[in-house]
Amino acid sequence: MTVTVLPAVSQRELSVITLINRFQLTGSAEEFERVFDSTSAFFAAQPGFVRHRLLRHLDRPGRYVNVADWEDERSFRQALRQPEFAAHRAALRALSDGDPELYTPLLERVPS
Repeated sequence: MTVTVLPAVSQRELSVITLINRFQLTGSAEEFERVFDSTSAFFAAQPGFVRHRLLRHLDRPGRYVNVADWEDERSFRQALRQPEFAAHRAALRALSDGDPELYTPLLERVPS
C-alpha cells in the first residue's frame, strides 16, 4: 500500500480547501435536494469552485453530507459574500440544520 504525504504534491494542490457540511433534515428530502441543486449551480458558477458531491446516508434518512473542494479559502469566502447566496442559505436553513467545517489536505492514499 502506498501512502503519499501531501508535501510531495504540487503547491496548487496544497492550497485546495475542502468544505464538509453535514445536514440533518427538518423538512422534506425532495425539497432539500431541489434547493441544494440550485445552491450547487450557484457555487459552480463562482471563481475558485472545483467540485462537490452530495452524499446521502445509507441507514439514516434525512442525513446528508456535502463535500466541496475550492481552489483556496479566499475563493470560498468570496462566494459566501455574494448577495445572491443569502437566499440559498435561507432556503437550506429552512429545511435542514447544517454543520459546515473547512479542511485542508494532509494525507492522500492511492492504490499502488
